[in-house]
This record gives sequence, C-alpha cells and structure tokens, in this order.
Amino acid sequence: MENIFYQGQVIWAQIDANRHMRHSAYADICAQARSNMLNQMGFSLDKFAEYQIGPILFREELIYSREIHLDEYVQVRVELTKYNSTNSRFSFIHQVYRNDGTLCCTVNVDGAWLDLKKRKLTRLPDEMAPYLAKVPRAENFEETA
Repeated sequence: MENIFYQGQVIWAQIDANRHMRHSAYADICAQARSNMLNQMGFSLDKFAEYQIGPILFREELIYSREIHLDEYVQVRVELTKYNSTNSRFSFIHQVYRNDGTLCCTVNVDGAWLDLKKRKLTRLPDEMAPYLAKVPRAENFEETA
C-alpha cells in the first residue's frame, strides 16, 4: 500500500467505553500521519516557522467502516484531494486500515495556511512550491486557480 505515513499499535488510552478505538483517537493518528507526510515532503515545523505560517483546519469529517480494538495495529494513508493555488486552501483524505488491510475509517479534512503574525489566511511562499509538488495526490485530485 502506498502513501502510508503512520503505523502503530492501538493503546489503552485510545479505547472508549465500548472497547473500541475512540473517535478522537482517529483524529489524533490522522493528524500525526498528516504531520509526518508534510515533514517528509519538506514542510517541517522549522520550515513553517521560518516563513511564519502554519496549517489550520476548517472541517474534519470521520466516516467509520469497521471497529478497531485494543492492541491492533493500524496504518494511515494520506493524500491531497484538492488544492486551490490562489488562496492555498487544501483538502486531504486519510484512510485508517487495520494491519490485515481492512479499511476502518476515512477522515476528510479541509484547511488553509495561516500567517501566524497577521492571524489571517495566506498563500504558501513560492519557495515552498517544490515541497507541495511532492505531496501525494489522490486519484480524484483537483486543483483550482
């Protein structure tokens, strides 16, 4: 499987009263996968700090397919589904799989880049375009002006 940016064991702290992985734990591992992916593509925290920008989310949607239980191992696939180069808005899909390949959850997020000084949305600096070009694209990826 391609574009896996997080792998790990489900731990006790990620389990809810129904004895399966709690909803916020899915969001946490997807955020980590997205962070890992951005870092591997060159968007390190140091690089963001250099330009005084950071990613923010407007929407996070979780769609559950199968349960994940304590001690199971999971993998998270991350791909860019939309990008608007004019205002640097983006959308990612995350797919959480058990180690046996079963898709358990799909997490869709929409966000943008934030100027940390002005506290307003901003575009990525032109110098960061090569990093963006490396970000894995979904099969249905769409780019808008």
